[in-house]
Amino acid sequence: MSYILLAPEILLTILALGIILLGLLISDRSKNMLGYLSAAGLAACLIYIIGTKGEGRFFYDALVVDPLSQIFKLIFVAVSLIVVIASIAYFKNNRNQDEYYALILLATVGMMVVASANDLVALFVGFELASMSTYVLAGFEKKNPASLEAALKYFIIGSLSSALMLFGMSLVYGITGSTNIPAILQYYSSNSPVSLDIIAMLFLIAGFGFKMALVPFHMWAPDTYEGSPTVVSALLAAGSKKMGFVAAFRVLVLALVALRMDLQMTFAILAVITMTYGNVVAISQRSIKRMLAYSSIAQAGYISLAFVVTTQMSIAGGVLLALGHALMKGGAFLAVGVVGYMVLSDNKDAKNIDHLDNFSGLGKRAPITAFSLFVLLLALAGIPPSAGFVGKFVLFYSVTAEAVSAASGWLLFIVIVAILNSALSIYYYARVIKYMYVNAPAGERIKEPTPYVVAILLAVIGTIGIGLYPEPFVQMAMDAARVLGV
Repeated sequence: MSYILLAPEILLTILALGIILLGLLISDRSKNMLGYLSAAGLAACLIYIIGTKGEGRFFYDALVVDPLSQIFKLIFVAVSLIVVIASIAYFKNNRNQDEYYALILLATVGMMVVASANDLVALFVGFELASMSTYVLAGFEKKNPASLEAALKYFIIGSLSSALMLFGMSLVYGITGSTNIPAILQYYSSNSPVSLDIIAMLFLIAGFGFKMALVPFHMWAPDTYEGSPTVVSALLAAGSKKMGFVAAFRVLVLALVALRMDLQMTFAILAVITMTYGNVVAISQRSIKRMLAYSSIAQAGYISLAFVVTTQMSIAGGVLLALGHALMKGGAFLAVGVVGYMVLSDNKDAKNIDHLDNFSGLGKRAPITAFSLFVLLLALAGIPPSAGFVGKFVLFYSVTAEAVSAASGWLLFIVIVAILNSALSIYYYARVIKYMYVNAPAGERIKEPTPYVVAILLAVIGTIGIGLYPEPFVQMAMDAARVLGV
């Protein structure tokens, strides 16, 4: 099998190591070029992933390239690309740019390994590579106590989740005698589950639930997103969070096929609690980063509906919503980064730079950023034409169709809860829009940083593009769902 299908992972690994070496040889002033080099590498990988149709298995079936891995690699690389572009402005003239961009690239490689993992060991290695990199990135502002606190909380809870996930994997290995996902699938296809299988599933849900930020495994997300550098918050919320979903698709939906009924009931409870808690708590937030964090928790609840009704359409809807959420949430966090840039330009010692009051009159102070954030917030609420609308429509429709087909009252109840939560989210998104366009400006108009504007506009174009022309993306999502045998 040609390893050309793994070209993105190979290229980014070589590029990350090259950036570290290059950083030792060039002056601090010349390190600004490293952002452009990283962006070029990620753009090349994105083009390659979009244009590649082949499938293959590598390293004794430990890694697989298929439609499911490819669409999640598309998510990870696209998010990393817009984050790196914005970082060109955020970390300009920072003497540690070589370490920063290398960590971004290695985190991306870890996410891509998780997307391709066909073995529990490979899955864990990918998780840890991405996690270790993002632990450091969360605390990259070493002189900022909030950033250090965010990194510490993220590290402690992340380590606990890794331990829970690893224990669940060890139980699966002990039961089935294999860590290979197809071999585990074969075992459960011919053997009835026992009580120990349920325990293994619960530990795996706890481990994956941390990455997905499902309630009650969400406690790290608001503090980490708020304290991390804004560009890193975008990477965490839009990128690394999706690792939990692709891992859960492969392990929980595909491998643990005999436990599907138990899985559906567990995720039904988690989805309802998560989406409701996230939206209700988001209403009271005055910090926009915390509001987006709780909004992200609610979105995780929506995506989790794909595990409640494991049909091909529901899985495709979950994948579509994950893709749309990555673009919408990434762009929204970067827009918050522009506001932080403006506040610090006015007062270098300013605190609470993401406070809602700082968004007053943003439509006049930074019109491109304000309009982009306006579009992205409406997309997050599920307003057409947007990726958020397409993903929610396909997902909610699939659950409704299954509820009608099976005459299931509890499935219909879940759909109603999801729709009501989507309506509720409009309130706190509209509040931000009201501050931007109705309230008086909090200062004079400034020049918006070009790298930020480019990154945000790419997210907006992707969000609206999927909404206006969803057919190829729906087909990609359906192909990904077919891999899971549903």
